[in-house]
Amino acid sequence: MDAPPHTRPGTPPKSTVTGIDCHAHVVRRDAPLAPSRHSTPAVDATAHDLLRRLDEAGLSHAMLTAPSFYGDDNSLLLTALKIGRGRFIGTAQVSASTTNDQLSQLASAGICGIRLNWWQMSDRPDPSDENYTQLFKNAAALGLHVEVLVEPSMLPLMASPILAAGATLVVDHFGLVGDLRSPDGRALLSILNSGQAWVKLSAPYRLVEPRCGSSLARQLYDHRGDRVLWGSDWPWVSHEHENFDYSETLAQIDDWFPDPAQREAVLISNPAALLSTYLPA
Repeated sequence: MDAPPHTRPGTPPKSTVTGIDCHAHVVRRDAPLAPSRHSTPAVDATAHDLLRRLDEAGLSHAMLTAPSFYGDDNSLLLTALKIGRGRFIGTAQVSASTTNDQLSQLASAGICGIRLNWWQMSDRPDPSDENYTQLFKNAAALGLHVEVLVEPSMLPLMASPILAAGATLVVDHFGLVGDLRSPDGRALLSILNSGQAWVKLSAPYRLVEPRCGSSLARQLYDHRGDRVLWGSDWPWVSHEHENFDYSETLAQIDDWFPDPAQREAVLISNPAALLSTYLPA
């Protein structure tokens, strides 16, 4: 049987989309950290390191996700986008006070979305606050999606003002749900049915029941196969020393989706649809 597209060796041409890792981080231990954070990087993970892994896996692009421990300082992310020379797209960490001009500058630098990591936040803002609703409207007008990580019970409260503003919503890490039949799971499915939302099949080890990752991936695909993305979560912040391997993380897709057409959708056509403005035609 022919090898799936993502196992081809070598460096893919920049003009060709052969696979997109939709959740990876570039981190440096000596970069300034936000005072209020729930994690700290334990390893250095550079843009060049990630490019090597993409090349080895035959993937052409990656969406770099700003880690929350740098706060709103996106300088490391923006430098990585330059190093990627078109192979990286980024989601920037922002606050409610971020202006439309600042968002526009981020978009011009290769930022495709803004990220709100409110997981385990002790003093969580109100996403329906006037400043946040304006932020979501500005993001929508610029074509920036809004990526969120939050406890499953809080997801509907976050999703509502984002979707009402006309913005595209991207939900991290399976929505952290444990069971799609639960109220939290049904809420996630309802959000996907809005047609404005996507969910990342990333970091199953962050789920309450990590073994549920494979069944959740298949169920989410069966529900809205056009709205699921894959991400490695490299370099696995807070799990750096669990001996994860990039190629093995990618190979999970083969177990989740034996059908090559499904793998192609999750790795190529779905993320390409989300990121069409930022990728080669």
